Amino acid sequence: MPYRVTLRPLCLCVALLALVRGGQPSLVSAQARGTDPPGADRAGATYRGGLVTPPLPKPRFTLTDTSGAPFDFWQQTQGHVTLLFFGYARCPDQCPLHLSNIALGLKKLPMAVGGQIKLVFVTTDPGRDTPQLIRAWLNQFDKRFVGLTGTQAAIESAERAAGVPVAARTMLAGENYSVSHANFVVAYTKDNLAHVIYPGGVTQDDWLHDLPQLVKATWPNR
Repeated sequence: MPYRVTLRPLCLCVALLALVRGGQPSLVSAQARGTDPPGADRAGATYRGGLVTPPLPKPRFTLTDTSGAPFDFWQQTQGHVTLLFFGYARCPDQCPLHLSNIALGLKKLPMAVGGQIKLVFVTTDPGRDTPQLIRAWLNQFDKRFVGLTGTQAAIESAERAAGVPVAARTMLAGENYSVSHANFVVAYTKDNLAHVIYPGGVTQDDWLHDLPQLVKATWPNR
C-alpha cells in the first residue's frame, strides 16, 4: 500500500509517500491533495503540517555531532518529540527559514514543553559544513539544536533510512555549487513514529500551534 500525506493549502510544494526498494518509504513530489479531511487526525488534534498515513518509523543511524562525539539518532532522541531536517549551512533560503520559524516557535513555549523537543539538523554538505561552522550557524537560531555530520556515504545512508530523497549537487560558476535537498521537517513523536511532516511554507505560528500537541499526542496502535 502506498504512503500518503495530506497537506494544507498553504503548501504549494506537496509530497506523497511511496515505497522504494527494501520496503522503506520515501517522500516524492506529487500533486496537492487538499485540506485534511474530517477525522483524518486519529490523535484527536488538528495539525498544520501534513498527516502521514501510515506513519513513518524513526530511522536508526549514527553520525557525529558538532563536538566530535557519536550521535545515535534512535537512542539519543528517545522520549522526545524529534524534528529531523536535512540541509546545509550555505542554503540561501529554505534552511534558515525552517530553522528560524522553529526556533521562534520554541522560544514562545514554556520550558516544560520545549524541553521535550529536539531538533536534529543533518548537513547534506559535509565537505564545506565543518562541525565548527554547523555549530556557529545553528547557534544563530537556537543553541539547543543538534547538528550532525559524517562522511557523504553515511549521510546518504541516513537520508535513505529516514525515507527522504538523497541530496544532490548542482554546479555553479567556478567550483561553487548548490545542494538540492528535501525541503521538509519530519516530526517523530514519542512513539518513535512520524505522523506529521512540515514542508516549506510552515510558519512560526504553525509550529507554536503544533509543537505542544505533538508533545502530548497519543496515537492508537496501528
